[in-house]
Amino acid sequence: MADDLNRGAFRIQEFYCTTMRAPITARICAALAECLSRDSRTGARALDWPGEPTQDALPLRLVGGLHALDQAGGAPALSRVFAGEVVEPAAVAKILSDALLAHDAALLPWLDGPPQTNEAGRSGALMVGLIEVVRRHGPRLEILEIGSSAGFNLLIDRFRFDLGGTRIGPADSAVTIAPEWRGTPPPALTPEFVSVRGVDVQPIDVREPSAATRLSAYVWADNPVRLERLTQAIAMIVERPVRLDAGDAAEWIEARLAEPQAMGVTRVLMHSVVWQYLGAERQGRIAAAMTAAGARATAGRPLAWVRMEPDRDLARQEVWVKSWPGGAEAKVAHAQAHGSWVEGL
Repeated sequence: MADDLNRGAFRIQEFYCTTMRAPITARICAALAECLSRDSRTGARALDWPGEPTQDALPLRLVGGLHALDQAGGAPALSRVFAGEVVEPAAVAKILSDALLAHDAALLPWLDGPPQTNEAGRSGALMVGLIEVVRRHGPRLEILEIGSSAGFNLLIDRFRFDLGGTRIGPADSAVTIAPEWRGTPPPALTPEFVSVRGVDVQPIDVREPSAATRLSAYVWADNPVRLERLTQAIAMIVERPVRLDAGDAAEWIEARLAEPQAMGVTRVLMHSVVWQYLGAERQGRIAAAMTAAGARATAGRPLAWVRMEPDRDLARQEVWVKSWPGGAEAKVAHAQAHGSWVEGL
């Protein structure tokens, strides 16, 4: 049963990748579903995975490790798969099987933790949520992000945005977030970022070359634009670091919500594609802390929650905004998981 469940996770990921127009990664996931075996420690660990494999992002852990081998240049046959040159399913499966055996020791550690892909492109969808907060409560925002990974979305105050013709942010920014726009563009309301802070249980310091290399491996081979944006975002952080703490998301939010809040500033909890990794206990604590803080919120000191999290049945992300006083909640956008398209609602 575990074997079937864990193979099935790779087929589910194949579906997601196909939906997100990533045929190379979809092909790799489909082949892994068929060719995984217990001949390698990596294959055995994947097939005997004890948790919920889709929720744990098991396929993306292994694909990240394989992509790292490709990018290191030590596996020419594997690189042909990642370049999209080998497409016949049996040939792809054979190359992947050989790589799992030949590079077992290098691949096994990639299963230890979930991929940290706090993709900068997601900030386009998050900005739609922040614009809604500005519409409700005014421009001055204090951002608190959980699951910040390397802190790319903590650059949201430094990015330039083009959201269906609505242009926001510094005109001279090194990075412009311009997703394919669908639906209604957001109003031209510009947030004023009083502060931007984040937390991650294991932050990635992109100033270290090995960290930048690891993040590059998690970028799908189908997405060279994402890789270029990643490189630019790393350069921005190297030039001026973001405020990123190491810690438990629930503890951090509880502490931040207990701090004094300036008059006329909306405190905003923000996150993207992180909720599933927190577990029920942390989710409950964060929700309880936000509910309690919301009960204390006033017109002069509002509270908001902007979240971009997946609808797995439809293979897309949903952006929701909830704010206090009042607790009004609305879905404001749909988006592709890496922010390549955004649909304003």
